[in-house]
Amino acid sequence: MGTSEKTQLIEKARNLGVKFIRLQFTDIFGVMKNVAITVEQLDKALDNELMFDGSSIHGFARIEESDMYLRPDIKSFSVFPWRPREGGVARLICDVYNPDGSPFEGDPRYVLKKVLTEAAEMGYTMQVGPEMEFFLFNVDKDGRPTLETHDSAGYFDLAPVDLGENARRAMVLTLEEMGFEIEASHHEVAPGQHEIDFKYSEALDVADKIMTFKMVVRTTAQRHGLHATFMPKPIFGINGSGMHMNQSLFKDGKNAFYDPSTPDQLSETAKYYIGGLVKHARAIAALTNPTINSYKRLVPGYEAPVYVAWSGRNRSPLIRIPAKRGSSTRIELRNPDPACNPYLAIAAALKAGLDGIKNKIQAPPPTNQNIYHMTAAERKELNIDSLPGSLAEALQELAKDDVIKSALGDHVYEKFVEAKTLEWDNYRVQIHTWEVDEYLTKF
Repeated sequence: MGTSEKTQLIEKARNLGVKFIRLQFTDIFGVMKNVAITVEQLDKALDNELMFDGSSIHGFARIEESDMYLRPDIKSFSVFPWRPREGGVARLICDVYNPDGSPFEGDPRYVLKKVLTEAAEMGYTMQVGPEMEFFLFNVDKDGRPTLETHDSAGYFDLAPVDLGENARRAMVLTLEEMGFEIEASHHEVAPGQHEIDFKYSEALDVADKIMTFKMVVRTTAQRHGLHATFMPKPIFGINGSGMHMNQSLFKDGKNAFYDPSTPDQLSETAKYYIGGLVKHARAIAALTNPTINSYKRLVPGYEAPVYVAWSGRNRSPLIRIPAKRGSSTRIELRNPDPACNPYLAIAAALKAGLDGIKNKIQAPPPTNQNIYHMTAAERKELNIDSLPGSLAEALQELAKDDVIKSALGDHVYEKFVEAKTLEWDNYRVQIHTWEVDEYLTKF
């Protein structure tokens, strides 16, 4: 980082009345962590001299190798609009480094950067546009979240039915103040469910923005006396929350997925990319759908995809090709949910697509009929596979997939699987309300 850049940033922070700076980074499970410093320490932070104890972060490091350094990404400087202007608070997103100056392999941002470098070596940059869904719930008199929604509005409904409208408007304004370009914001299908979409951008920038987005939505909801959750399926019987991931590759400034000379105007590169996603879809699920609850969303009947197929027309397959062409040609991956770690989920999808391009993996024929209405025999005849039915199954698929494992690297793969296996075991041995309701009087 140049001295002038550093001086400019320190000056900017002082001019904006910033007193505290949060140095943010993300753990393996997609949880944002931060170390707060005062503006007086900013100089030291920008010289990459700020250290923290990595052993205190789950999945990062063991006690005996716990020293880690934070290197701020100067482009990520942003002031929190909801804090007072005097004694304001800003943030910098950081990369995590080892004491010897090498990038820390357990840093999810590093995992994504590694796959982006591989794409760059092939001449590609990746653009991603996420569609972020979440629920807003009431809190009880003690401020604890409930499962009561604050409205009974439906898809695209407007106030006064949609009581979350004010909160959502505040979220949009805050995001815009923090440099987001919001493309759409509306009420979703389920009561209390909302969606805010922001403009596509380069993959790393979007992964950073997803983390910021979650923080802004939670903070704003709290200020409106509501609780925002990105849990994939908080209520049985109504739609869950997804994080559809629109993705495209650009080469020499042009969309590499677009080819006006083919019948569907999709390039050979796009078809190979789809081939890679289809081939690795079951393993990627461990990263795009990383919780026990994720698999309660991936069931037939609620708009979430269950079957590994692609189509330009309908919304039942895993991969949809939106109608726009030219520079907007893109592939929409529909299974990710907002509980995922965006760095790892995007890295896995890109790695799969690049594998498709490198090894010329043919995409299967598109499936244009509704897969939910097919029988198991019909699906088998068309070679349509299903996504994993549980986190345990997804972890087994990940264990068999060397391509996706190599994207994560040994450290992230081992720590992730270890923690997620424990999560599954904890869940497996619990007695759930459903079992008590079903069996207590029957037997």
